[in-house]
Amino acid sequence: QGRLVESGGGLVEAGGSLRLSCAASGRTFSSYAMGWFRQAPGKEHEFVAGISWSGGSTVYADSVKGRFTISRDNAKNTVYLQMNSLKPEDMAAYYCAAKSGTISRNSRLYDYWGQGTQVTVSS
Repeated sequence: QGRLVESGGGLVEAGGSLRLSCAASGRTFSSYAMGWFRQAPGKEHEFVAGISWSGGSTVYADSVKGRFTISRDNAKNTVYLQMNSLKPEDMAAYYCAAKSGTISRNSRLYDYWGQGTQVTVSS
């Protein structure tokens, strides 16, 4: 059974940066598309970014395009989300997820989920 564990969240001032990591274990996710989602209190999961199994294709939400970068290292079974120029509206719990096949913005299509890591942005 696969497991995803996020890390790297924390408190940062607006304009600052954080790098989230998602380490996979229990199985190899190198053939899976990976996604980052976030959830603020009282809101549904919001797609942030996705990356294909090879890393050759990436997709971003308009709200983070140009500020966030998703990447993966299949040798380390790890996916990253570099977040720059953070804004208060980026504050949320961030989750990584894995799905077979292609990238999707639909959280319901993802098979594996991590427990989340909190990102807090102070203004």
